[in-house]
Amino acid sequence: MNHYLAIAIDLFFGFIVLFIITKVLGRNQFSQITPFDFISALILGELLGNAVYDPGINVKEIIFAAVLWCLLIYTTEMLTQKVKKVRKLLEGEPIIVIRRGQLQYEALAKGKLDLNQLQNLLRQQGFFSIEEVEFAILETNGIISVLPKSQYAPPNTEDLHLELKPVYLPVTLIIDGEVLYDNLTEAGFNEEWLQQQLANHNIFDYKDVIFAEWRKGKPFFFQKYE
Repeated sequence: MNHYLAIAIDLFFGFIVLFIITKVLGRNQFSQITPFDFISALILGELLGNAVYDPGINVKEIIFAAVLWCLLIYTTEMLTQKVKKVRKLLEGEPIIVIRRGQLQYEALAKGKLDLNQLQNLLRQQGFFSIEEVEFAILETNGIISVLPKSQYAPPNTEDLHLELKPVYLPVTLIIDGEVLYDNLTEAGFNEEWLQQQLANHNIFDYKDVIFAEWRKGKPFFFQKYE
């Protein structure tokens, strides 16, 4: 029983340490993951995993190892932000794999990318033919950024000579039957207004609504539980 209790304690403190580390290192560890970020996350997980299930390692040693690793990664992140050469070494640089509509074979080889992989990445961006692409850049996180040829680019309001209208951010008001009161206040409304909007559609209980949002100039949008 003591062994299971020790594992539970180690897991609890390991979870707390990991949570603190993610806050310190920031969202970059999970959003724009570079090869270095990926390796560092694997090592940290392996480090804590081995420490938790090794009865010869106590909580203090787990915390020490995790904090030390966090400091190393944090220092490296600071260096990559401030020193260009370090950033280039650890994160690499974007590679232009299509230039002026022409495939750059040396660049593809440098990025360890074959044509099938390139086509796959282009399709994920909505381009099903290399012919449609003027420039394609392989970013350091493995994503392809695409600038289409002018004849394949979607028209914008300037091209169509349309009147420019201001854009408003949708405000989510209800999620899973729960009212987001902060959002409701930010939108300039109160609960009475929200109740009236729902009553207009014969809805009298928030729990009947899975999602609702408001955007200026648009009708009140909602969906009920089926």
